[in-house]
Amino acid sequence: MAPIAVGSVIPDGTLAYLDDDNKPQTVSIHSLAAAKKVIIFGVPGAFTPTCSLKHVPGFIERAEELKGKGVDEIICISVNDPFVMNSWAKTFPENKHVKFLADGAAKYTNALGLELDLSDKGLGVRSKRFALLVEDLKVKVANVESGGEFTISSAEEIIKAL
Repeated sequence: MAPIAVGSVIPDGTLAYLDDDNKPQTVSIHSLAAAKKVIIFGVPGAFTPTCSLKHVPGFIERAEELKGKGVDEIICISVNDPFVMNSWAKTFPENKHVKFLADGAAKYTNALGLELDLSDKGLGVRSKRFALLVEDLKVKVANVESGGEFTISSAEEIIKAL
C-alpha cells in the first residue's frame, strides 16, 4: 500500500491504551480526529533512543505552543502493546497533552502504509517515524522519515507548517 499522503483521508482504525484502572481499552482514531486539528506522530518503538530522547520530548515540550496554534489532540502511536505504551508514558511525568496509543499488531500502521520491517534487526514489523497534521480527518502535512532518520517529523517541523 502507498503511504498516506497530503490530501488523503486518514483511515479509521482501533488503537489501545490503559485506563486509570490499568484495564485495556480501545479507541477509534476517527473519534479522536473528526472535526478536529490533530497531530498523529509515529515512532518505531517505545523506549528506543531517538524516540525517547528526541521525538516524544519535542512534542511534550512544545505541546502548549501546538495547542495555542489550534491543535486539539497530539497522538503518539507505536507498534507496541498498551502496557508498554502506558509504562513508557509514565517516563514523561511532565506530559499533559500527548496521548500514547498502542498499535499492537501494526494494523493501523499498515492501513497508513507506514510499516517498517525491522525483522533483520530482531525488532519485527514497526512503524516508520512520521508526523501527520490532520484537519477533520484530512492529511494537511505528511512528514515521513527515511530509514532511521529524524529530520522532518519533529514538533518543530509541524509548528513551521502551522
